[in-house]
Amino acid sequence: MRPHDVHAVIAVKNLDLAKSRLAERLRPELRARLVLAMLTDTVTAALTVPRIASVTVVTPDPVVAALSAELGAAVHPEPRISDLNAALDDAASALRRANGPVELLALQADLPAVRPEELCAMLAAAPRGRRSIVVDHAGTGTAALYAAGPAVALDPRFGPGSARAHIAAGATDLDGDWPGLRRDVDTAVDLERAVELGAGDATRALLRDIGWSGHVHEAVRRVC
Repeated sequence: MRPHDVHAVIAVKNLDLAKSRLAERLRPELRARLVLAMLTDTVTAALTVPRIASVTVVTPDPVVAALSAELGAAVHPEPRISDLNAALDDAASALRRANGPVELLALQADLPAVRPEELCAMLAAAPRGRRSIVVDHAGTGTAALYAAGPAVALDPRFGPGSARAHIAAGATDLDGDWPGLRRDVDTAVDLERAVELGAGDATRALLRDIGWSGHVHEAVRRVC
């Protein structure tokens, strides 16, 4: 392991629970395909970052697990843990048992417009020896949680009001200009904004395939 290598973890629910707030625009099977496409773009961006040594997807869903393995991510099964934070903690503990006291990064799975250079900048901006967060575009959720030190616990507190919960627990609120990293997708408006920012290849291909309205353009992605 190189100094300050980072191991990312991403949690994904069962696909039959996928994106219910998009139900007015997309049928269940299309929502499931969207989740897979956004996960593909999120994992691909993370694996492009030189400091990110691995990505682990925590999921009970066999389809998500199979896709994650195809993308080059490790899979941490979630057969008994229904709580998101407990599942992330379980995966983080497994990563440190396997790799030593590595740094950890928890990412949302639905960041189709995230760019590798945003992740690079976020990792560089975070203070050492602390937890840091990137607050989502809504100002209440957490797009990313970074334990920037081998002795720093991940201590995830995702859920409603997670940004406030993480900050109250001592996490630093990073203020970088990273619109793709902050743009998680729960609603049709969120998806439109991600498209405007420039979604990744998989999400753009899916939206074209299903005839999603609006111009689906490509963003330039650079490797830092």
